[in-house]
Amino acid sequence: MDREKAKGIIEAILFSTGRIVKTKELMSILELGEDEIISLLSEMIQEYQAESRGIEIIRVNDGYQLSSKKEYYEYLYPAFDKRTAPTLSQASLEVLAIIAYNPRITKADIDSIRGVDSSGTVYRLLEYNLIEQSGKADLPGRPMTYKTNDEFLKIFGLHNIKELPTLPRYKLDSNRQVVIDEIEPEPKKEIEEENKEQIKSEESEGEI
Repeated sequence: MDREKAKGIIEAILFSTGRIVKTKELMSILELGEDEIISLLSEMIQEYQAESRGIEIIRVNDGYQLSSKKEYYEYLYPAFDKRTAPTLSQASLEVLAIIAYNPRITKADIDSIRGVDSSGTVYRLLEYNLIEQSGKADLPGRPMTYKTNDEFLKIFGLHNIKELPTLPRYKLDSNRQVVIDEIEPEPKKEIEEENKEQIKSEESEGEI
């Protein structure tokens, strides 16, 4: 198939669906291999960035979507009814962060971390399509677990969940209390510098 025609088909699919289209879907529709699909999309992404267009192709996990460029967001607001736009409360952001950093977490564990019931907040995040159910945990009662989804990645400008900023790791101890699981040690160089400064200070005091 001609490359320009293939790119035109991909563009039409991304525009018409209005969602993240997986690479495998495009492979099936165009009957092309994965490397060829990725090559075509890479060219298209560069073409959209090089031109003064209001839209771009973004990559989310193993899929692609047409999206408005961030620099034009302020001009889009008047075209939408702001009263219907969902807003995230502080509680929603807290729960969303907990789920993002702890995929396949149960609501009971979320409640334990926050110290309050999070049922309503989890339900709203499901309604906003920022999280999804990720199967039942291998625990008594088989509680449901939750994780963030591709919509979450798209909204926060991430290609995959690994791009989240690194944070200290926490876990629940035997009493189901939150404790630090892992703390990154201070860089050796910084420790050595601090020791040198301390030695210099002690020497100065000795001279006085």
